[in-house]
Amino acid sequence: MNAGTRLALYGVGLAVAFGGAFGVAKAVVPADVVTAWTDRSSQMQGHENHDTGAATDTVQGVSSSADGLVLTPVQAPTATGTPGTLAYRIEDTSGAPLTSFTTTHDRDMHLIVVRSDGSNFRHVHPALDPRTGTWSLPWTWNQAGTYRVYADFTPGQGRGVTLSRTVEVAGDYRPVVPEPTRVSTIDGYTVTLRGEVAAGTASELTFSVERDGRPVTTLQPYLGAFGHLVALRQGDLAFLHVHPDGAEPGAGATGGPRISFATEVPTAGKYLLYLDFQVDGVVHTATFVLDAAPGTTHAPGTSHAPGEPAPAPAHAH
Repeated sequence: MNAGTRLALYGVGLAVAFGGAFGVAKAVVPADVVTAWTDRSSQMQGHENHDTGAATDTVQGVSSSADGLVLTPVQAPTATGTPGTLAYRIEDTSGAPLTSFTTTHDRDMHLIVVRSDGSNFRHVHPALDPRTGTWSLPWTWNQAGTYRVYADFTPGQGRGVTLSRTVEVAGDYRPVVPEPTRVSTIDGYTVTLRGEVAAGTASELTFSVERDGRPVTTLQPYLGAFGHLVALRQGDLAFLHVHPDGAEPGAGATGGPRISFATEVPTAGKYLLYLDFQVDGVVHTATFVLDAAPGTTHAPGTSHAPGEPAPAPAHAH
């Protein structure tokens, strides 16, 4: 897939950070921010962005219902340090549970949970009880705050849908603030980001993975690719679809050290990036903050240089 592939902008209210690395300085995303963005996206649907000339995609993930489907209230522990279960259902408008899903990125359901300041991000995959339509998994909150819970899935005979709810977790709250960074160190790995982004302009972002100063070439497929990227806009916390470069790896394949993604952002501002990669059966998440320039023409991010291995194929949300 080339770098000109457009993104589907579909999740407002999603703030993320892995392992509490960084976040937005507010504890709760104000309701008027979400409402304003929802109203603006409806007005802009089908029109051109006058700053960039790029078509505006329909925003998804801004509420608990869309496309005739509803995310039920999320059941979860209400305080930190208390083991329990996180559970929910996807229902139609009559209240009947949805039990037929299409596998996307190796899973029928992707659950994304994040505190509203952007920290404590988790991307997990609950299990479905086909008798009741309930998705669930064991759950413990490590820190207090307001969390957004996103169910990202594809109905059996439909298009991809992202629905969200909030959960309040009691306790002390200490927000963190994201600062621009292109280098992330996690679990002994150093990941470096190359490439630039500008509003309405297609570009390529490439991540290079090293350990102890040496390129890592033993990346394993994770969710059907050598890397999985989540990109989010700071402020309204919009969730972007970022498309992978390259073909899906076969069973037992390894790759690295470079992983590339085709990307396009709708507006200037800060974007929070989260890269999942797997080595020796363990998934690691590198975090970045990238400034997007206003809508001016720029060259896509540099692809692999002569003599270097081609970027590994990757999947992204």
